[in-house]
Amino acid sequence: MIAPQREFRIGRKTIKIPQTPFARKLLGSLLVVGGILGFLPILGFWMLPLGLLILSIDLPTLRKYRRKISIKMEKRKRNQSVADALNQTQNQDLA
Repeated sequence: MIAPQREFRIGRKTIKIPQTPFARKLLGSLLVVGGILGFLPILGFWMLPLGLLILSIDLPTLRKYRRKISIKMEKRKRNQSVADALNQTQNQDLA
């Protein structure tokens, strides 16, 4: 069996998550509900994607979408780095 992730990296931020499935599901559900009620003063819409991200550890349906999004983001990052390298070499050739 694959061990669940202990933390998520979003950019430079690292978010630690609970170890037990019950705590992860409870935290994820509370964040989703808080995100749905994001129009209220203290709660925010940022809670919805974070709750879905935490729930994706234990729910296979959400895990599938999270993996697809992470693959797309990695491809975009690689394509951007290749495009930057090509632009840099073209600029050096012109100089």
